[in-house]
Amino acid sequence: MTEYDYWKIFPKMPQKVTIGDITIRDGLQHEEKFISTAAKKFYLEELIFAGCRHIEVTNLGSPFLMPQFSDAETLLAHMRSDRFKKRCAKKGVKYDDIVFTAITIREGAVDRAIELRQKGIGPDRLLMMVSTEEEHHFANSGTTLPNYWKEAERSIQKCNDAGMVMCGTVSTIWGSPIGGATELKDAVEFTRRWLDIGAHDVEHADHDGSASAPDVYRYFSMILDELPDARLHIAHFHETKRVSSASILAALHAGIINFEATLGGLGGQPANFLDDCPVKGTGDYYYDDPRYVGLVTLEDTLVQIDEMGISHGYDVDRILWLGRQMEKTIGRRLRSEAVINGRTLKEGHLEYARPGLQKVKAKLGEKPGQKLPQGWH
Repeated sequence: MTEYDYWKIFPKMPQKVTIGDITIRDGLQHEEKFISTAAKKFYLEELIFAGCRHIEVTNLGSPFLMPQFSDAETLLAHMRSDRFKKRCAKKGVKYDDIVFTAITIREGAVDRAIELRQKGIGPDRLLMMVSTEEEHHFANSGTTLPNYWKEAERSIQKCNDAGMVMCGTVSTIWGSPIGGATELKDAVEFTRRWLDIGAHDVEHADHDGSASAPDVYRYFSMILDELPDARLHIAHFHETKRVSSASILAALHAGIINFEATLGGLGGQPANFLDDCPVKGTGDYYYDDPRYVGLVTLEDTLVQIDEMGISHGYDVDRILWLGRQMEKTIGRRLRSEAVINGRTLKEGHLEYARPGLQKVKAKLGEKPGQKLPQGWH
């Protein structure tokens, strides 16, 4: 007999998920114009008021390499301010439930985070990153994998001693834009290594949209077989081929409960040009057309998950509104379809109905709501 209950067919699929927002860090790092500090503050606040509880605030790496984040300390100070805490209380948001993350790819940025923590404005959570393909890792970090692992181990100890936690990212799981094909088993090993050296959780990243749904399901099933606590794992998908919604679904089927996204699908490699001036970033872009980079969109991901009946904690309509505002901030049409087409409304769009149906039914002797001819069984 055919089974129609979705959760019986996919028993590992969660009924509640956490979706972290990384718009202001990962989303804006690819933009070739400086987004004002006021705008960043606005979106950080409004995303939290709309339901986000895990949010990336900034990058604490070198402002020389990434001047988009030259306002890092200002943003962190704002999020720690009494003014913002009072706004949270007024909105019914429990401030202590919010996790503020800052990216700290190298040890120097970790040291900077610790200094900010000592000043009372530091983040709760830091993030370091390895790629299973070493050329990609070198492009991001400037050092080898063995040397970076030792640096990460030192940094995690420093981070924990300062009262913060570290997320370890594993990238190029499903392929590298530089080195090509990779092995899933390497990413499983790297995940275990992160946790062995003290990482709090692990972000599993498809940083160039290489993932296919079968390999996403295969990989996360491997991960949860090896390290079954789903709270430890975060799925991070980029969108380059319009197939990432299938990757999200595959990750859900495998049992993943934590995801990340950005408004409008913003994001990509750090910009090598800002306003009117070339900057270093991480060098040449990996792609010929920078329009086709970025993460899964928060708006579309929320609509997808919401319409599956999975709990997420967001005000979806507010997020769709924020997506439309972000398009004005960035100055171009972004990649969310939901900000244009909205949600699937159960009540329909009766304003588009052709007039006269009920009159025709009455003329034909049909009852309101009758869908089959009289006498049919």
